[in-house]
Amino acid sequence: MATDDLAARVMDVLKANRVLTLACRDADGCWAAAVYYVVRGHTLVFCSSAKSRHVRALQFDARQAGEVHADSADWRSILGVQLSGRVEGVPAGEVEDARRDYAARFPFVDDNADPVLAQALRGASWFRYRIERAVLIDNANGFGQRLAWDVREAPG
Repeated sequence: MATDDLAARVMDVLKANRVLTLACRDADGCWAAAVYYVVRGHTLVFCSSAKSRHVRALQFDARQAGEVHADSADWRSILGVQLSGRVEGVPAGEVEDARRDYAARFPFVDDNADPVLAQALRGASWFRYRIERAVLIDNANGFGQRLAWDVREAPG
């Protein structure tokens, strides 16, 4: 598959799904956490509590693995993306744009119908996962089909 086609497939999978599972490590070992995200260029933006383990782990190592996949009931329909990259805070000047994009994808963010969620979001911090490498897993093309894309070499 040509690099441009692979990049487009990876981005299609990322845009079609909503939950990113982050895998991090800290002094206590390995940890995984699921977060909602929005795609902004070659980054995935999410919000989370500064007290969460996956955010506190950034002080230990900003590199985190990630994984996004569609639900599947058959091995042939497994479709997802394995990621490696770095997590960093969204710069202050970009937070409003990130929040607007996030709320457009997840309207429950701004509806204030759930006071617990509204309170949690008021205290949340914004982060971006800078994708460095993506591996497309598409079992429709064979068991364990893996195609790697080095995002660092991509324009923009």
